[in-house]
Formats: sequence, C-alpha cells, structure tokens
Amino acid sequence: MILVFVLFIIGLILLLKGAEVAVSGAEGLAFRMGVSATTIGLTVVAFGTSLPEFFVTTEAFLTATYEIGLANITGSNVANIGLILALCVLINPTLTASRHLRPRFLKDSLLMLAATILYAVLSLRGVIDWITGLAFLVLFFGILFFIRKNRHDDMKDPPAETKYPLVKTVLGLGAVILGSHLLLTSAVEIAAILGIPEYVIGLSLVAVGTSLPELATSLIAAVKNSPAISVGNIVGSNIFNILFILGINSLFTTVPVTEYNDTLVMMGFAAAIFGLYFGSRMQTRVWAFVLLVSYVIFIAMVFGLA
Repeated sequence: MILVFVLFIIGLILLLKGAEVAVSGAEGLAFRMGVSATTIGLTVVAFGTSLPEFFVTTEAFLTATYEIGLANITGSNVANIGLILALCVLINPTLTASRHLRPRFLKDSLLMLAATILYAVLSLRGVIDWITGLAFLVLFFGILFFIRKNRHDDMKDPPAETKYPLVKTVLGLGAVILGSHLLLTSAVEIAAILGIPEYVIGLSLVAVGTSLPELATSLIAAVKNSPAISVGNIVGSNIFNILFILGINSLFTTVPVTEYNDTLVMMGFAAAIFGLYFGSRMQTRVWAFVLLVSYVIFIAMVFGLA
C-alpha cells in the first residue's frame, strides 16, 4: 500500500506540472504556427490527452475485454463534460461565456454531437464493425478538414513569448500521460482488490483515470484563463475518442454492443454542453453545477448506490 501511495503522489505531481507546461507550450505553438488556440486545443492537445484512452481501449479489444473498451470510451466522454468541463466552468465561468469564442465553440460542439449521434445510431446494429469504423473515420477526417478551414477563427493578440513551444507541449503531454498512467494503475489495483466488476471499473475508474490528462490540462487552462485550450481540449477529445479510437479499432475487430443505456447518457451530456454557452456567468455556473450533480448521480447508479 505504501508503494501504491508513493506512485499516486508521483503521478499527481507529473500530472499537474505536465499540464501546466503543456498548456503554456500549446498556446505558444498556436501563435508560432499562425493558427488559433482553439485549433491547437482541438487537435494537438486533444490528441495528446486522449492517448491513454487509445491505448487502454486498444488493449481491451485485443484481449477481448470488449466491455471495458467500450465503457472506457463512453465513460470518458461523459466524464469530460459532466466532471471536467463542469469543474472548469465552476472555477472560471467566463470560459464558455466569451462572445468572441462562442461561435467557434458552438460549431465544434455541434460536430461532437454529430459524432455522438452517429455512434448511437450505428451501435443499434448490435456491433461496432468495419462498416462502422469506416463511417467514423470518414466523419473524422471531414471534421479535420473543417477545423483546418476554420483555423484562424478565434485569433487574438499573442501571449508572452514562449521559448521552445513544441518541446514544451510534447514534454508536458508526456508527463501528463505518464502521471495519469501511475494514478490509473493504482486505482485499478485497489478496485481489483475490492472486487469491483469489470464493466463498472471501465465505466468509472478506468474512464476517469484515462481522462486525467484532460482533467489536469483543462483545469490548468481554466485557472490560467485560457478558454480556447480548456474547452477545445474537451470537445476535441470526445470527437477523437469516438471517431478515431473506435474507428481504427473496429476496422480490425468486431465489437459487440451489449449496453445501450450509457450511450443515451453520453448523448445527453453531449447535448447538455450547449447550456454552458448561453446566459450570464451565474446561469452558466448553475448549469455547470447541474452537470456535475448529474455526473455524480450517474456514477452512483453505476455502482448501484442510487
């Protein structure tokens, strides 16, 4: 137990410090490349913070533990909005209330909702197979094309000069991923000792664990008042989780879909994100609190506590 605790502390330090460095590097990289911070958040940062979901889901599918793989994706997307973005907005309600950034956030969130609906519709077939994967990847690359066309939408005055932004972004994300791995393995080990079922672990502990990079990165960005990175990271990660991770894996593996209720929950949270873009700061904060409470109730139901 002492070793598990030490690894937890090391992981937490890597997670928080790595997120701080990654956010700083990502902002500098955006302006060095002449693209908006939201574009960097939706692509570079979102891709980096979604790597744990990619590896965990791929390993789950390769070892035929399909429930953990699908539950990880569904649970991560729910946690990204109901836990992470809700916490970010509670801390800094101006994140989603910016009139300057709102049009871009709305466009990107609509793309995320479209990806979620596509997953919900295709999973009604009872399997995620190569046909599904092909559809996911077509939409994914279509979204990348859209992001590329709108890469200058929310350009603003550049931040303070950041030296070696690419190096900082890569090293920061690396520290975040390593830190999240240490925390995740500790949590899963404890859950296994307590005898918690696989699907419950996948939907809760594994999902939250693989979302720790998003949590750290978006929270640090919220504290630093970097809404483009904070929100863009969440929306981009959700798109990446469904369309790319499931898209690539389902080209080679046919995955049975045995649970649909959680898909409906994921759709509900994907639609609920739009409530954060309208109203006063107080109204936005109240809605964020509603999302957070809804997430807590969801987790309680997963564990059979509600």
